[in-house]
Amino acid sequence: MDYDLELDKVVEEVKKLDKNRVKVCLQFPDGLKANATEAVKELEKKTAGKAIFFIWAGSNFGGCDVPVHLEKSGFDLIVGFGHCVFKK
Repeated sequence: MDYDLELDKVVEEVKKLDKNRVKVCLQFPDGLKANATEAVKELEKKTAGKAIFFIWAGSNFGGCDVPVHLEKSGFDLIVGFGHCVFKK
């Protein structure tokens, strides 16, 4: 993979949640969607079945475009990826 998606940070957040099975939505911008399944495979391996990952297929217009309505879908964690560092 050409990008450092910092997947270890996602793994850390999954491990912090005190649940048997964590439901995680991964949101990629269009330019990174081609790497989405590769990222999921890596995350599944690193979380050893503790999480189930879903790839958000909708659009993404940057760090402020988080599909917050997905909270109603029972996701425990929503992770947005980007091409560059998000600065607060």
